[in-house]
Amino acid sequence: MSAAPMTETLSPETLFDCRDAGAQAMVDLARADERVVAVCNDSVGSSKLAAFRDEFPDRLINVGIAEQNMVSTAAGLANGGLRPFVFGASCFLTARALEQIKVDAAYSGYPIAFVGISSGMAYGELGPTHHSIEDIAWLRAIAELDIVVPADPAEHTWAFETALTSDRATFIRTSRIGVPAVHPDGHDFAVGSAARLRDGDDLTIIANGTQVAIALAGAEALAADGIQTRVLNGSWIAPFDRDAIVSAAAETGAVITLEEGTVKGGLGGLVAETLATTHPTPMRMLGVPGVFAPTGSATWLFDHFGMSVDGITAAAAELLSDR
Repeated sequence: MSAAPMTETLSPETLFDCRDAGAQAMVDLARADERVVAVCNDSVGSSKLAAFRDEFPDRLINVGIAEQNMVSTAAGLANGGLRPFVFGASCFLTARALEQIKVDAAYSGYPIAFVGISSGMAYGELGPTHHSIEDIAWLRAIAELDIVVPADPAEHTWAFETALTSDRATFIRTSRIGVPAVHPDGHDFAVGSAARLRDGDDLTIIANGTQVAIALAGAEALAADGIQTRVLNGSWIAPFDRDAIVSAAAETGAVITLEEGTVKGGLGGLVAETLATTHPTPMRMLGVPGVFAPTGSATWLFDHFGMSVDGITAAAAELLSDR
């Protein structure tokens, strides 16, 4: 467990680096299933695979900085009956190997788990070359690929377990930014479900990944002004919980989406597409608005783009001003 410098944005609860949850899940899964192998691109350290490597040295394949080869190697391993988990910085895994993810994994029907680490703007100071704000938009266009953006360690662990039992390729978007636990103990996770983490009838916030904790903090701030806000964890991009989103829009009449990435083709775009064709609803989309995110700390970038409690309250004020 390690805390990232997010105390200005997230609540002062214990913060967890979800890469740790994934790393432990890999060890646990490998102990129980000899088919589990890890494939990485010279990222043993940043993927936190050292413990896996030490216990299962013959089940870690490090291809070097060669993302396209990495995915194709995983496809070969899957063709041989193994269950590969592919680790790489999300910006490079998706941008450099998109064709291989599409053709060698999804189109070929191999149940490969892709773990896009350090996603979103976690590499803040390294700038636009390392921001992974387009990954969800790119991946959404690929058929037969499941996509999940877990919000806390428990959901990360469950996502790894689910990917192992799936018969489809799965992309797990993992951040290095510290987040608090947002799900209660014993939460019943379900594939394709947008979990309701807070009830409310005045407004809905749909968030995923690092932004779920911010959404909950924003809902708490709105409650102080008498605005009861529903919060949905929209972790599943594919399959997508259309019913939960349409119901929330119909019951609350206003929707805010919040994501650590571009809203064009990301969660915001997906919700907008869904509501436009089912139940048109006033919306505001908080995230990166179709620009290259500048260089700066993740905390600064969140505030810069309104991915904050203040950003949520301002968006809510706009949405509710005509009521």
